[in-house]
Amino acid sequence: MKRLIPHPLMSVTLWLAWLMLTRFSLGMAVLGGLIALAAGWAMTRLQMPEVRVRNWRKAGVLLGVVAVDVMRSNIAVVRLILAGPRACARRASFLELQLTLRDRHGLAVLAIIITSTPGTTWVEYDPESGRLLLHVLDLADGEALRQLIHSRYEALLQEIFE
Repeated sequence: MKRLIPHPLMSVTLWLAWLMLTRFSLGMAVLGGLIALAAGWAMTRLQMPEVRVRNWRKAGVLLGVVAVDVMRSNIAVVRLILAGPRACARRASFLELQLTLRDRHGLAVLAIIITSTPGTTWVEYDPESGRLLLHVLDLADGEALRQLIHSRYEALLQEIFE
């Protein structure tokens, strides 16, 4: 069975997303299933390391934390935009962080969190030194943002993946 459907969770998730994005019909269901199977086979060819989640409870906590932070950030960015262009221009800046997180999957999730949070963008990461460069739309206190990322995201990701 593993040979026919090498990544069943990914294939099912992709197939369900396909069905939600297209008008449901038998033809679309079959086509989505074939695409989902092909994606699973392609992932096998890439020989990606398997994801090992060590603490699912912490993953739920992280999901809640990120949801609240994204909502707060959305509100802050809207306020900044309504304040006018000069409000953003004076505090937009780059911020450098030193990460201790080394797990590839944890880093990928951190990149998604940071980039999906309005007002921040993952710019560059050096895997040898662990240095991360971010662009922040409204950087009032760089040290506070560093601490927030380390304590709220990086620590939880380390508990989840390492």
